[in-house]
Amino acid sequence: MTTHRFTRRIGIARPAAEVFAWHEQPGAFERLQPPWEQVEVIARSGGVRDGATVSLRTRVGPAWIRWDVVHGDYLAGRQFRDVLRRGPFKRWEHLHRVEPQGPDACTLVDDITYELPGGALGRLAEPMVRGRLAQMFAYRHAVTKADLEGAARGGAPRRALRVLVSGASGLVGRTLVPLLTTQGHTVVKLVRRAPAGPDEAGWDPLKGTVDLTGVGRIDAVVNLAGAGIADGRWSVPRRREILESRVSGTRTLVRALARLPEPPAVMINASAVGFYGDRGDEILTEASAGGRGFLAEVCSAWEAELAAATALGVRTVALRTGLVVTPAGGGLARLLPLAALGLGGPLGSGQQWLGWITPDDLSGLILAAMGDPRWSGPVNAVAPEVLRQREFARTLGKVLRRPAVLPAPAWALRLAVGEMANELLLGSARVEPARALALGFAFRHGSLLPALTHMLGRTIST
Repeated sequence: MTTHRFTRRIGIARPAAEVFAWHEQPGAFERLQPPWEQVEVIARSGGVRDGATVSLRTRVGPAWIRWDVVHGDYLAGRQFRDVLRRGPFKRWEHLHRVEPQGPDACTLVDDITYELPGGALGRLAEPMVRGRLAQMFAYRHAVTKADLEGAARGGAPRRALRVLVSGASGLVGRTLVPLLTTQGHTVVKLVRRAPAGPDEAGWDPLKGTVDLTGVGRIDAVVNLAGAGIADGRWSVPRRREILESRVSGTRTLVRALARLPEPPAVMINASAVGFYGDRGDEILTEASAGGRGFLAEVCSAWEAELAAATALGVRTVALRTGLVVTPAGGGLARLLPLAALGLGGPLGSGQQWLGWITPDDLSGLILAAMGDPRWSGPVNAVAPEVLRQREFARTLGKVLRRPAVLPAPAWALRLAVGEMANELLLGSARVEPARALALGFAFRHGSLLPALTHMLGRTIST
């Protein structure tokens, strides 16, 4: 049986003890999972110390594969090891090691020893396994380095906060919550079922009920809840659901905050660039007026409910978000299967402007808004590089190494998804993040090409 070894290392300009402590924080495992991988934690106990365990399952094609792992060789501030007890490998040992490089820097080393099942199957699978490991650890190291070095540069809250989050299981929440917890903050999630522990609180936004009994002090609120904009045709009932889920949810939260002995310092609410409507080539900043159309009406009503929190002395921030670029869900995830077949060409004329942002940058904006009292009012949550849709399609095709020239005619899009096509797919909003840039926010992914290579785990040959 052949034993294989895979080692990757990266320098991080932070003390070794701090980098190791980051790996021990709740949410570190989730923070490191690439968005193109489907991974679910089944059970875990004990952190990363000796004897701690984690059980998870990963999806490979149509099948789910279980992994049972036990931790060992724990050395505080320096290393720990994952050893596979049950899973797809004959042997798997992953040593996480942090090597000091002076008082303010270190090298993070991931050293994996593995054996594949025997025979021809194992020999055929090994190049694929090594390629997937290289892809995964390029992503993991980039996230770890950016999280730790970015936090050290400032902009994030300077003390640990208790943060109430709605929509924690959604597309943005799945990135935000582990980012918060690995930075040392405590998250209380609003859930629509019976709470499973002290880190959850129950609510029903449509009924206007929320139970914050026993939650304790709340320093910040992040409201991400709302019915999916593109989850179905915009029938009359669907329109009502999209609007009410946002208006009622925000109203319910604001009323709950009014009943607290001490309201939080800040409430950050999702909104969308749909606020501006279809505006052609007009450059849009936070000072621009709202537009026309269903989404513009939804966003205006949504933000109006948030304004009620200011009467409580709460600083409010409305994040007008563009397309969230991730294969884990949303618009890009729907486009990827077609783009992978070479059918991801321009939508309509392709001349419409498209604002986009990665989940890491959107979560980073939220974190900055929590910690800096200068952040208030509307904030355009889009990357600095705003592209025409044709250029977006061309860049995605380049990353996937597929042609992106076959257009989808406007009439076909309207036939396929109805009126939604006019606003979501064919509308143009040239939105710039003027407020975030003026406040000194440093985007991790300011340009689409490096953003897509990171989020999709791809490389581009030069």
